[in-house]
Amino acid sequence: MSTPKETSFVVALLAGGCAGTSVDVALFPIDTIKTRLQAPQGFLKAGGFKGVYSGLAAAAGGSAPGAALFFSTYETSKNLLAKRVDKKYESGVYMIASSFGEIAACLVRVPTENVKQKMQAGMYTKTGEAISGILKAQGPGGFYVGYLTTVMREIPFSFI
Repeated sequence: MSTPKETSFVVALLAGGCAGTSVDVALFPIDTIKTRLQAPQGFLKAGGFKGVYSGLAAAAGGSAPGAALFFSTYETSKNLLAKRVDKKYESGVYMIASSFGEIAACLVRVPTENVKQKMQAGMYTKTGEAISGILKAQGPGGFYVGYLTTVMREIPFSFI
């Protein structure tokens, strides 16, 4: 049985960016409806079924870099760890590498989610307004509200 070829950083970066953007754009209307169902003002006041693509630009803009960061970090970590760890612990290498990938990806994903969700809930109509509003209300840290919680939620899923 041959050893699998290492995925290059550039290939992981480009493939991850394309895959992440494709999935996020395809599922965006469903995500908008879910966010509005959870909105404090209620589904209809948050926009109901109108404008289910509100915030798509923010999501797509963060999707490619977030997914690219995950896959490039994952592949790089996996390749470095696999050279230093006994083959019998290979599954642990994949889990640790995916954890590193999630930690890195959430640096982009969480700010993007915060902007997108505020737009989906009808708090802002334009990406620039949402960014300015978060900065004004909470400062730069406002973009990272929920970072640790998101990382803790994502890491177990990345093990699979």
